[in-house]
Amino acid sequence: MNKMQDIRGVAIDLDGTLVDSAPGLTHAVDMALYALELPQAGEERVITWIGNGADVLMQRALNWARQERAALRSSMGKPAVDQADIPEEEQVRMLRKLFDRYYADVVEEGSFLFPGVEQTLAALQAQGLPLALVTNKPTPFVAPLLEALNIARFFSVVIGGDDVKNKKPHPEPLLLVAEKLGIEPQALLFVGDSRNDILAARAAGCCSVGLTYGYNYGEAITLSEPDHVFDRFNDLLPVLGLPHSEDQEENHD
Repeated sequence: MNKMQDIRGVAIDLDGTLVDSAPGLTHAVDMALYALELPQAGEERVITWIGNGADVLMQRALNWARQERAALRSSMGKPAVDQADIPEEEQVRMLRKLFDRYYADVVEEGSFLFPGVEQTLAALQAQGLPLALVTNKPTPFVAPLLEALNIARFFSVVIGGDDVKNKKPHPEPLLLVAEKLGIEPQALLFVGDSRNDILAARAAGCCSVGLTYGYNYGEAITLSEPDHVFDRFNDLLPVLGLPHSEDQEENHD
């Protein structure tokens, strides 16, 4: 039985699925680390930390930076831990505040639509499928980013990381979407790029699509065993009975 025939709504992840947000996130992470006199991570490393919300992103960044600095101090014959260091719990709180400040400055110009996204969203909407946006990104950043990228108009439901008690991979965000759309979870398709997305869909009873071009902590999305795996966002259209659109030009400057 083709579960896609029963789809009555589509929920979609943001970072790594619709939007390449790594440049802006990396800038904010590195600036926050620099402000605390910690090593900067760089984009290649930061993209392996994306997907669980800002608090987890900051903890991962701090864990790495403290290890890097400890190794550097040891190589210089110094104790691995500086006794004058701020306690780790306080450091992570400071890092999160700094991250929010720096990310607010770059969230729009540091984020770009992946190829084919706008056309595909328009085709899905034209078919009458209600669309929802589900992200672990802090809620205050979500609406301005969607507006800046000119895709806010496609979504009838938007769930940010602060709108639920339990973020993905917990099923709560997807169950909330199904409730708001007035459909059963089995009639909701969830499209994402990471194992958290696939785990959330499975736990909620939703059909899932895994995209290969996202972040996903550096591992192949196939390892999470989504119901479908696509290389491009507009590959969604044929399985939902819609014509395959031509690739949208990439929006990078």
